[in-house]
Amino acid sequence: MKKLFLFFIATLLFTLTACASASYASPPAEAAPPDEPTAPIEPMPPFVIPYFSMTPGEVTDDFNKITAAEWAANVRIGWNLGNTLDSHGGARGFHWLGGGVYANTSVSEMELAWVNSLTTRETIDAVAEAGFNAIRIPVTWFKALDDDYNIREDWMERVQEIVDWSLDAGLKVMLNTHHENIVISLLDENMMESQHILARIWQQIAYRFRDYDERLLFTSLNEPRTYGSAAEWSGGTPLEHKNLNILNQLFVDVVRASGGNNAYRILSVPTYAASMEGSAQRGFELPTDSVPDRLAVAMHIYAPWAFALRTGPTGTRDTWYANRIADTNPITGPLRTAHTLFVEQGIPVIIGEMGALNRDNEAYRAEWAYYFVSFARSLGMPAFWWDNGQILPSAERGGWSETFGLLSRRTKEFSHPLVLDALMRAAWETDEPNEE
Repeated sequence: MKKLFLFFIATLLFTLTACASASYASPPAEAAPPDEPTAPIEPMPPFVIPYFSMTPGEVTDDFNKITAAEWAANVRIGWNLGNTLDSHGGARGFHWLGGGVYANTSVSEMELAWVNSLTTRETIDAVAEAGFNAIRIPVTWFKALDDDYNIREDWMERVQEIVDWSLDAGLKVMLNTHHENIVISLLDENMMESQHILARIWQQIAYRFRDYDERLLFTSLNEPRTYGSAAEWSGGTPLEHKNLNILNQLFVDVVRASGGNNAYRILSVPTYAASMEGSAQRGFELPTDSVPDRLAVAMHIYAPWAFALRTGPTGTRDTWYANRIADTNPITGPLRTAHTLFVEQGIPVIIGEMGALNRDNEAYRAEWAYYFVSFARSLGMPAFWWDNGQILPSAERGGWSETFGLLSRRTKEFSHPLVLDALMRAAWETDEPNEE
């Protein structure tokens, strides 16, 4: 635990200098590609999955054994419950201890660290009533682990409550591990411990939800990467690709071993940093599965970077035009690559995060949202808007803050009607979008 504790502290100090929202997979334009390795990559030693007392269950009578492609095709438009269950450390008096434990911190305090209101059934109902038919529930679990990697029961109950509300509202659900990058490394020297943590977390999640129907999908990791590395946002290195492929395979093996509906549940696994960079896509290997056609690839994209995500004092843009190739190429190029590498091979791609932050430019954001969702749908890729609950622009380090919020968590009303309308028109009214 001492080694892991030091690793936690080092990574925590790094992440606390960043914005208190999810990290994003689109790299800055100036990021340089990684150097190629000069020596062959050595295989990792075999890993033995930790023992977890669990009797494999049976598939329930109401479980529909749909394929991953069918699951993705049934998603019109998705929404993220961002900066909520995924929040972690550095806020509201969290007490940092080894093993990822936040002592003397309630479930509510952990949930409220980055947003101003607790999630309620009315929150979820508002999402469904607006026209979204799927929800991604990002969850950071390490903050609720004890030294033996057991998840706090009250935290598991809270996650389950929100999953239940979402299913009751008629939404399909994506459930993930989100900021586990802080405790799960893609470097060889940390891989044995990383595999142990990932296996223990997913054993418990899988066991808890194994009787849930096919609307619930699991995603192994959010944006797995090495913090601060030269290749963090430019696609990663061959070594990191190798180790991520190992972790994705472990995730599939652990979930399938839990039995019950998990024997056939749709699972999604990310590229490096969930990136659509070419090197990240080419370095990805789909895990071997015990059942066919039940795996999807998870990716994120915020493009063009200067319009959709870039904060800071310079290099940002508040305009975007659907008839200008320079504006659309950053979207169409990566998505077409993913379509060729995966969708055309029968492997669905789910865009778990996308969006364009608010710069007091709602008309341009609406035009962007309509184009993005329409184009993604034309390639068979469902998209989930990243809503981090931050709606109003505010100065941040001399630039723009990450204002992706659409739904006011307090009033349960959508604050950008043009953007919402564009998302819904693209999702529900256009069957043959213009790809140009």
